[in-house]
Formats: sequence, structure tokens, C-alpha cells
Amino acid sequence: MKSKNIPDDIKGYSIDQAKNEIKEIVELLEKEQNLNNSIDKYQRLIHLNKFVEEKFKKKFKNLSQKKTKVIK
Repeated sequence: MKSKNIPDDIKGYSIDQAKNEIKEIVELLEKEQNLNNSIDKYQRLIHLNKFVEEKFKKKFKNLSQKKTKVIK
């Protein structure tokens, strides 16, 4: 999934906001009896996970670049 597929409302989240919504969705999915009702929630969860993953990659890249500059 590419970042362009992540809904705009998620793109404005902080990592903490995304993590909180992920936690809420997981709790709902654990209680859900009907799998058909879970599809939209699961897809939202995938988008949130991808968003958090991309945020961490950007932060790691920035830290790596700063470390390289300090070493030089």
C-alpha cells in the first residue's frame, strides 16, 4: 500500500493519535462476532498501520542523516 492510498484524515494524525485509534479498532475487532462488519474496520487498521510505519521510517531517516552530519 502506498502512502497516497492513506486517507487524508489519517495523514493529519500524530503517531499517538494513530496508535490510539489502532488500539480502539483492535478492541472492537476482538469483540466483533460478524466478520462482514469487520472489513471496514480492518481496512482502516491497515491504513493506520501503514501511516505509523511511514512516520517511523521518516524519523529514522532524519536521525540517520543527523548522525552522519555529526560524524563528519
